[in-house]
Amino acid sequence: MKKIELMELSNFIEEIPSIKTIDFWYYKNNNWWIKIKIDISNNIVWNVVQELWHILNYISTNEKLPTIFYPVSPPPYMNWWPNDFLSWIIESKESSFSPINALEWLKWRLPNPVDDLSLWNSN
Repeated sequence: MKKIELMELSNFIEEIPSIKTIDFWYYKNNNWWIKIKIDISNNIVWNVVQELWHILNYISTNEKLPTIFYPVSPPPYMNWWPNDFLSWIIESKESSFSPINALEWLKWRLPNPVDDLSLWNSN
């Protein structure tokens, strides 16, 4: 059941332009994480990153979710090109906050439909 919830969140995240899921997992304490790759050549990529960061890290002082969105990378000497090894993690910080909770927040806050490029601000 838990893995199905992560798969649902992963499937939705893959609908977001420029994103591909690499992996996902549950920790022993029922917190979870999803590792994604972001195509930096897409002209809306920083809008996508900014939206995800805003929703998952800090919507407001009254609506802070128990999640964190952050980049991860090997040492610079192993990272030959900017997009070769850089990936991003979405991670829960409370076991009671399920992947379905995150999915609902993302669906509520992101453009609808999420794969419609015209709805993303690409200034």
